Amino acid sequence: MEDAIFEIVYTVPHWYDGPRRGIADYQGQPHLFESEWQDVENMDAHTFLLMPIDRDTLLLALEDWAIWRRWEMACHQGKATVETHPALPQDRSRHEELEALLKGRLVVDPARAVRKMAEFRGRNDPGWSGYGWAPLEVRWKDPP
Repeated sequence: MEDAIFEIVYTVPHWYDGPRRGIADYQGQPHLFESEWQDVENMDAHTFLLMPIDRDTLLLALEDWAIWRRWEMACHQGKATVETHPALPQDRSRHEELEALLKGRLVVDPARAVRKMAEFRGRNDPGWSGYGWAPLEVRWKDPP
């Protein structure tokens, strides 16, 4: 059975020819998603493993994502360099704190995960600056 609606994608910290890892809603609840893509041989793999995350983890990840988005915008505006990736100097220590807090929380257990295919598309977000990656939404489908 297919889920008919598109749901919000909150974060996409790992991108390689498309979203590979991040946080998005699945059936209205935040889930970590991780691509099953492994190598150049199966670059078209569109299956993902999904694991639910709790509200605290979501809030920490969103704070870290906001830090990255500030860096991304500054980089596109020429106000930061790639050498400062993934955080502006004033955000660096908080990013490192968040990274430590999130370590171990953003892990997919394949034995407990749900396997889905994903259809990503841009979404209208009036708060988007227009710099960097456009906000996304996703529709999850059962794999064949």
